[in-house]
Amino acid sequence: MTAGAAGLFAQEPGQDPATPEKPADAPPAAPSEKKPAPKTNKDNATESAEDQPKWDPQRAEKDIEVGQYYMRKGDVDAAIDRFTDATVAKPGYAVPFKYLGEAQEKKGLKKPAAKSYQRYLDLYPKAEDAEKIRKRIEKLYKEAEKEKQDIR
Repeated sequence: MTAGAAGLFAQEPGQDPATPEKPADAPPAAPSEKKPAPKTNKDNATESAEDQPKWDPQRAEKDIEVGQYYMRKGDVDAAIDRFTDATVAKPGYAVPFKYLGEAQEKKGLKKPAAKSYQRYLDLYPKAEDAEKIRKRIEKLYKEAEKEKQDIR
């Protein structure tokens, strides 16, 4: 090896051989561009963690379980968030749409509840409670219309 070539491979003591030495006149490294973390305080796993996989059937089941817990505790907003997460984690699964409809109905969100119930029926048309759910949907739309007329 020549003296010039030996200088190319020389390294300072303690320097990682895999890390090349940076020339003194090199421009500073650009900061890595990362998205700032969401600043919401929601219990919504899908929206708060960008690296969460969308389709995750096990997470959907856990979201339903936690959502039911929140409903029993009376925290309807947190339950809605968890049921919504479950619909994202497993979109073709009817069960979370039914629970989401129940939570929305309890909160007084009539049209969203009716839409959630309808999605439940679209996914599970032969549900044992299908007729009961259809009646709920009809009742919710009537109540929403009545409220709309009362405002005028």
